[in-house]
Parts: sequence; C-alpha cells; structure tokens
Amino acid sequence: MKNGIYSLLKAKFLVSDDALKNWKFIVFLIFLAMIMIANNHRYDAKNYKITELTNKVKELRSEFVDRRSELMKLKMESTVAKKMEKREIFPANVPPTKIIVKSKKEEKKSFIDQLKIWQ
Repeated sequence: MKNGIYSLLKAKFLVSDDALKNWKFIVFLIFLAMIMIANNHRYDAKNYKITELTNKVKELRSEFVDRRSELMKLKMESTVAKKMEKREIFPANVPPTKIIVKSKKEEKKSFIDQLKIWQ
C-alpha cells in the first residue's frame, strides 16, 4: 500500500510504458471539466438576464398601470368639460338622440321577411 501511494505521488503512471492510456483519460477529464465550467458560466449569464428582464417587466407593468389610471382621469366627462370651458365650449343641456340609418340591404331583407310573413 505504501508503494502504491508513493508511486501515485511520484506520478509514475504518467511516465510508465502504458502512460498513453492515462494521458488520454486525463485530457478527456480536463475537456469535460472545461465544458462543465463553460456551461455553468452560460447558465449564470442567462440567470442574470432573466432576473434583469423580470425586473424590467415589473417596472413597465407599474408604469402601464399609472398611465392607464391617468388616462381614465383625463377621459372623465368632468375633466373634459373643465378643459373645454377655457375655449368657451360647454356641455349640452339636451341629451343626444340616436340616429338609425338603414341601408338598402337591410330594407331588402326586411321586405323578404315581410313576404315570408304574408305566406
């Protein structure tokens, strides 16, 4: 056992006759370690980007809510009326009436429907 540990510490397995096998395996392990490190770096970079984008989405969502509430206030009839008073335009006292315009297609359909009712 003492001989095995001593030969391992002296790295005799790298200079012996069948050392080529060992070197190939060591190079393979180094290559795997490099791939793992690179993969870990890419994972961290993507994680930071996801966090950054999530924060940006939260910020934009809160800005959207603020703008929407501001728009709702601006669209209110009282706000519009106040702004139009400066131009001497006042709201009407008479409520609006609905105007219904029938197209020719609707008249034809209604005429056909009337024929069906007569039969």
